[in-house]
Amino acid sequence: MNSSTWYKWVITLVVIFFTLSACVGNNKLNTTEAAKMDTQLTDKMIYGDWAYNAKKPGVVRWLDEGASYSALETAPGYEDAKLEKDQYGDDIRVYEEIIQYDPATSKRTVLLPLKQLIPTGSDKALAIDDYQWSNDKSKILIYTNAKYVWRKKDRGDYWIRDLDTDDLWQLGDVKSASAEMMFGKFSPDGLKFAYVWKNNIYVQDLDSREVRALTTDASSSVINGLFDWAYEEEFSIRDGFRWSPDSQRIAYWQLDTRAAKDFLIINNTDTLYPVITAIPYPKVGEENAAARIGVVTLGNSNTQWITLPGDAKDMYVPRMDWANSSDQLLVQQFNRKQDTNTLFYADARTGKIQVLLSEKEDTFIELMIEPKWLENSNDFIWQSERDGWKHVFRVSRDGRTYKNLTPGKFDVTQLVSVDEKNGWLYFIASPENVSQRYLQRSRLDGSGDMEQVTPSKFNGTNGYQISSDSTWAIHTYSSFLTAPVYSLISLPDHKIHDVLEDNAVLATKLTELNIGELEFYSVKAQDELRLDGYMLRPATLDKSKKYPLIHYVYGEPAGQTVRDVWQGNRSMWHIMMSQRGFIVSSVDNRGTAAPRGHDWRRSIYASDGSLETQDQSDAINAMCARWEYIDCNRVGVWGHSGGGSLTLSLMFRYPKLFKVGVSQAPVPDKRLYDSIYQERYSGLLEDNADNYVEFSAITHAAKLEGKLLLVHGTGDDNVHYQGSERLINELIKHNKQFSLMAYPNRRHGIVEGEGTSLHLSTMRSAYFMNNL
Repeated sequence: MNSSTWYKWVITLVVIFFTLSACVGNNKLNTTEAAKMDTQLTDKMIYGDWAYNAKKPGVVRWLDEGASYSALETAPGYEDAKLEKDQYGDDIRVYEEIIQYDPATSKRTVLLPLKQLIPTGSDKALAIDDYQWSNDKSKILIYTNAKYVWRKKDRGDYWIRDLDTDDLWQLGDVKSASAEMMFGKFSPDGLKFAYVWKNNIYVQDLDSREVRALTTDASSSVINGLFDWAYEEEFSIRDGFRWSPDSQRIAYWQLDTRAAKDFLIINNTDTLYPVITAIPYPKVGEENAAARIGVVTLGNSNTQWITLPGDAKDMYVPRMDWANSSDQLLVQQFNRKQDTNTLFYADARTGKIQVLLSEKEDTFIELMIEPKWLENSNDFIWQSERDGWKHVFRVSRDGRTYKNLTPGKFDVTQLVSVDEKNGWLYFIASPENVSQRYLQRSRLDGSGDMEQVTPSKFNGTNGYQISSDSTWAIHTYSSFLTAPVYSLISLPDHKIHDVLEDNAVLATKLTELNIGELEFYSVKAQDELRLDGYMLRPATLDKSKKYPLIHYVYGEPAGQTVRDVWQGNRSMWHIMMSQRGFIVSSVDNRGTAAPRGHDWRRSIYASDGSLETQDQSDAINAMCARWEYIDCNRVGVWGHSGGGSLTLSLMFRYPKLFKVGVSQAPVPDKRLYDSIYQERYSGLLEDNADNYVEFSAITHAAKLEGKLLLVHGTGDDNVHYQGSERLINELIKHNKQFSLMAYPNRRHGIVEGEGTSLHLSTMRSAYFMNNL
C-alpha cells in the first residue's frame, strides 16, 4: 500500500467514523422526539387526573356598549391554591375577583378585589358562581353558594356590592331564604331586586331593604316564576319572570302541575331507609302541567292574567317577554302537537290578546326563540324555517312585512348580534361545510351579499360573545384536534388584541400524543343521499391489515356528532382507543341537528326508526367497501342518551353487522320519555301508536346476538332507569345474555360520586378491548 492509498484509507475511516457518530446522535435525537410523540393515554389520565381538560376564561360581561368588559380572575397569590370541592365535586371558586379591561388599551382595573368580597364577620371571600351588573353599572349582583336543581345550579344566595358606597350585603330574607333563592335580578332602574323563593316571587327595595311577596298562591303543585322538569329540559327555559322596561311590573309564568303525574325516584343508599323524590313528569300521551301568564303590578301586588285560548294542559307557552313596551307582552303559544306557534300581543293591563302571526308546519316547529326588537323602528328580528332553511327575518310590528336577511341554501345556526347603528346583522353559518361554524354578516335592510367575517385560517368552529355595539368580541376557536383559544378581537376587522386563554399547556400535551389521521368524509345511503362522518385512524395503521371499528352515535334531533370542534374528554377517549388499535368513526343520520335544511331534519317525523338505523348501517357498509383495512366482522357501537337508544336499535336490528355495543342511559321504550320532546318528533300517541312500538328498541330485543353492555344511573331524572329495567326483563324473557352496570343515584350524565367518570370510562374501554 503506497502512502497515497494509505492516506485515502485513513481519511475514509475518519469520514465513516464521524458519519456513524452523527447517525447515532441523530438516532438519539429521533428517539427522543419519538418518545415525545408516544405518550399513551389511559382512562386515568383522562377521567381521573383530568389532565386533558381545556381551560376557559372567567365569566365575561361587556360594559358601556363595548367600551370595556369585566371578567373573573384568580386573585394574585392564589394561582396555585388548592380549591375546595362542593357536594357535587365541582370546584368552589373562592379566590376570584372582578377585573375591568379597556379592550383598546388593555388597561386593567381591579373593580372588586378579593378583600372586598369578604362579608363582615367572616374570614373567607364569597365564591362567585356568577355575577351581573345593574344597568347603570353602579352595583354588582353576586350569585354564590349555588346548588343544582335539575341540570343547572339555579338555587343559592345573592349578595350586592354597591360601588358607590362600598357596601356588601346579602339580599333577601336571610333568616329564611338562605341558599334557596332562584333567578335573582335587578330591575331595569337598578332600585329593586326580584327573585323566586319556594315557588313565589319576591321583590326587595334596595334602599329600605324591605322584602315583600308579589305572589302568595304557591303550593306543592302551583309554581310561580320558574318551571317544571319538562319545560326546563325541553324548552331550554329556566328563569320564569320578566321585569317590565319601566320597572313597575313583572310578567311571569305560573304552572299548575297537578295534572302531571309524579315519577318517583328512589335513593336506597344514602340513609337507613329509602328516600323517595317525586317529580311531576308528563310521559307520552299523559296530561301535562297547565301554564299561564300573569302580570303583577308592584304598586298593589295584583296579578292580571292573560287570556290565552284553548285548554292550558294541551297548550305550551315556551316563550314570553315584553314587546318593546311596558304595557304590552309578546306571548308565544304552541299547540300540543307542536306544529303551530301562534304569537299574540297581550295587554298587560287588561289581559286581552290579539294575534300577530303564526308559524305552521306539517311536522313540527323546532325554533323557539325570542324576537329582538330594533330601537330605531317598530320592526323586530325573527328566525324561521318558512323557506326551507333556518334564516333570519326582519318583521314589522304588525306582522305584515317579512323580509329574509340571510337568503340562501344554508342554515343560520345562531343569531349573534344586531349592529343597528351601522346596519349589520351578525350570525353563525357555514354554507360550505356543515361540520364547521363561522361568523357572517349581512345588511339589516336586506341589501347586498353576505360576508364572512371569520378569517379562513380559523378552520373549524368559531364562537363569539359580541359587545352591544358590535365593535368588540370574545372569540373562541377550536377544531377536533385543537383545544379552544379565547381571544379579544375587534370587529369587523377580526384583529386579535389579546389572548385570554390559549390552552398552551394542553396544546403541548396534544403534540406529545401519537395521533393518527383524522378525516371528515362522506358516503352515500341506499337512496344516494350524502351522509357525513369522521374517522380517526390508529397512528400505526398498516393498510394491509384489518382493524376493528368503534362507531360513536347519537342520531337524535337534539345533536350533531360530526363536528369539527373540540369535543373534550370524549374525543380524548376516542384518541386513546385509536392508540390501542381501533378505528373510531361517527356519522350523522337523517334527522340530526346538522345544518342541512328543513327536509333533512323533518324526514324522521313520526318515524318507525328504520330510516335512522338504515342510514347508520348504510354508512358502515359504504365505509367497509371503501377502506379495506376496516374489519367489518368487528364493528362496535356506543352512545349516551339518544345515542344509547340508537346503540340498542343497531344491535337489535342489525345483529350481523354490529357485534359489540355499549348503551349508556338509553330510552328503550319511546313511550316512557317526556311528552314535550317525544311527541314533537314522533307525533301524538293516538295518531302514531304503531310507530311508537316499532321505533322502540325494546320491541326488537329478541334479535340480540352480540355483546351488549347496558349502563344506567338509578337516579336519572331525565331518562328514567325504569326503561332499562323493562329492557332487562325483555332480554331475560328471550334468554339474551348481556352485561349490566347500574350506578346508584347517578343522574343522566352519570358523573356524580367520587370515581364515577373514571369507573365508567375504564369499564367501557375494557368492554371493547375484551370483546371487539
